[in-house]
Formats: sequence, C-alpha cells, structure tokens
Amino acid sequence: MTTGAKDNLRVETLGCRLNSWESEVMRDHARAAGLENAVIVNSCAVTGEAVRQTRQRIRKAHRANPDAQVIVTGCAAQVEPGTFDAMPEVSRVIGNEEKLTRGAWDRLARGEGGRVQVSDIMRATRPRGAVVEGMDKRARAHVQVQTGCDHRCTFCIIPYGRGNSRSVPADEVVTRVRRLVETGHQEIVLTGVDITSWGEDLDGKPELGVLAGAILREIPELPRLRLSSIDAVEIDDVLFELIGSEPRLMPHLHLSLQHGDDMMLKRMKRRHLRHHAIALTDKIRAARPDVAFGADLIAGFPTETEAMFDNAVSLVEECGLSYLHVFPFSPREGTPAARMPQLDRALVKERAARLREAGDAALNRHLDRRAGTAARALVEKPGFARDEDFTPVRMIGGQPGDIAELTLGAANPKKEMQAAA
Repeated sequence: MTTGAKDNLRVETLGCRLNSWESEVMRDHARAAGLENAVIVNSCAVTGEAVRQTRQRIRKAHRANPDAQVIVTGCAAQVEPGTFDAMPEVSRVIGNEEKLTRGAWDRLARGEGGRVQVSDIMRATRPRGAVVEGMDKRARAHVQVQTGCDHRCTFCIIPYGRGNSRSVPADEVVTRVRRLVETGHQEIVLTGVDITSWGEDLDGKPELGVLAGAILREIPELPRLRLSSIDAVEIDDVLFELIGSEPRLMPHLHLSLQHGDDMMLKRMKRRHLRHHAIALTDKIRAARPDVAFGADLIAGFPTETEAMFDNAVSLVEECGLSYLHVFPFSPREGTPAARMPQLDRALVKERAARLREAGDAALNRHLDRRAGTAARALVEKPGFARDEDFTPVRMIGGQPGDIAELTLGAANPKKEMQAAA
C-alpha cells in the first residue's frame, strides 16, 4: 500500500494492519516535521519472502524517485538493520520504537542523527502511538491497543521486531476512540500484535473484554466496534459474553489458527490443538449465529505430511471458516522452524494453492448463505461497502461513512455480494 502526504513525501507499507496504522502515524509526524522529498518504506519481517519483497520495494522506490531519500523502518529494519544499511538505495534505517516518535522525524527533517537509528526493542516498556484520523476516508479507523508478543512460536520472528507485549491503558484507548467517533468515524477496529494479551502488563491484569466493554459503555454513540486478529485460546469470559450479547461488537472474528493438525501445532509451539479450535467456533456460533470467522493458516510447515496437510484443509469446513489468509511456509532465519527439515518449495506452493482452493470454496458457501438476507453495510468508498460480518458488498452510490441498509442479491464474479435493486 502506498500513501502520499505530499507529492514529494510517500509512505510504502508492507505487512499487517498494525503496520498500516503506524504508517499513518509516521505520515503525520513526517508532515509536521516538514520532511520533504522522501520515501518511507515500512517493512515486514514475518517471512523471508517478506524481507525479499521489502528489498524489492526499496529498489523500486529509488528507481521511481532517484533524488529522494529512502527511509526504511518497520520489523525487517528492526531485526536486520545491517541488511538495509548495506543497500546503496537506502538513506536511513529507523527502528520500530523510533518510527513512532515525533522527535525522530524532526531530526530526520533537519538531517541529524546517524544513518542507522535502531534501539533495543526488548527494553521498550510501553507502546508508542498517537490518534490518527482514520484510513478509510472517515468510514473506519484502527486504534492500536497493544504491541509486541510474549509467545515464541517456532516460525515467528515478530517478537524480536516488536518486543514484549505492551498494552495501552484503557483510559487512553477510550480517549482515542472518542476522538475518532467525534470526527465522524462509524467503525473502530482494535488492533495490535496479540490483542487478546491486552492488559497482562497493566495493574490488575484486566482482559480484553474489559477494554471492549469500557469502549462500548463509555461511547454509546459508537455504531460499530471490530476486533482484529485474535488468539483462539485467549478469549476471556467477559469478551465471550460481549460477542454473544452486544450487537455493536461486530460478528466477525479473525482467528490465529495456523494449522489443523495437532503435531504441526505442537511443532509450531502454538497453545491450542485442533479440538480447541473446533470447540471455540462451535461455542461462539451457538451464542452468535450470524458470526463469520476468518483464519490464518500455514501450508507446507517443516515435516508436514500429506495426512497432516489434509487436517489443515478439513479444519476449514469443520470450523465453518469464511475468510482465509493462506501463507506458504517460508523459513525465517533466526527461528527454530528454519532449522527443521524443510519441504520442497514446489510442494509448499502446491499445498498453499490447494488450501486457497478450500478457502475459495468456503467463501463461496458464505456468500451463498448471505444471498437474499438483510445487511447493514459500512460504505468504504462509493459503490463498495462491508457488512457487519465483513461480507463485501457492491452497491450503487453511497458515501464513505454511510451505513447502508440493504438486501443482498447474488455474488458477482469478484466474490462480492451485489446489493439487490
């Protein structure tokens, strides 16, 4: 994704929704600091392929803007500062802590500071951030409630790019959400690296359900609250009660499942097994029948047999998933999984393609179920909206931020529901 603050200041974003939110913070800081003639590349490090794509994006940005300084930040820059320092296209390398501070951008605008400014992320004690005015033309805004991760999945480098889990206090989150609602946003998405760990580092160790409840209670004018990706074993009792009883909490949950085979989950060092995922989705669907589930799934993890892979495919139907993010396993240097016996790359790609086919079939089932039903869809741009369960809807007209009450027709070839005439 590319965003432009001015014609001569651009932000190139790779990776997750949190990166997208942080890119907006950086854009605001850079503009306020008066930084000009620069391309900011906010990188991802989740896989080796993500780092390769970051290098590719840097070279492309330099070719397109040869006179601009290229500033690289994000998780890849945090984990591998030397890699990007060695690239002749790169002017500065900025760490994940530094990128969210106004002072860092003031120094960059003045040409001060070293070429590499990356501190020890493990020493960070609280999230840095700010209120941004939203990313979907006032329709939807993301609010960071947490960053970092205390878990050590064997495939994941992100804790070393983000640090340990750190939570934004509830009163600060409520203040940020209230400001965004006051400026016209109809939907708030709570985002972070591991948002269901929110509160573990705060006094009293409150849980995510407490935070969601406080937002809904203290800001009754907020129409829609949505959660980003959540861990399947960390849904607390209060949050579960809200999912079943609070219509303003959107019936769409994206689960970090990763696989459907117990041996694979153990080798990934996940904290749930297959039956936990199935029991969770059954329990939530019983409490909230209109819920739709998404999930992250990895294909081709080291030592994965055909039978293990079949368990991942069958999980899609057993959990009633509607939206899949499929990742072909890519070894990330510095992680335990990179040292495990690897599968042939062609087999990894082939299994990822088969898993995506299962995902396409699941999405088609979801869209078929929605045909002829009512929708309250948030307009993201004229002609396109998303329903409460994240179903994409193609419609006539509409302004960003409108909540349109529609009847859904059939799905179109782009796998979007068409609003009935």
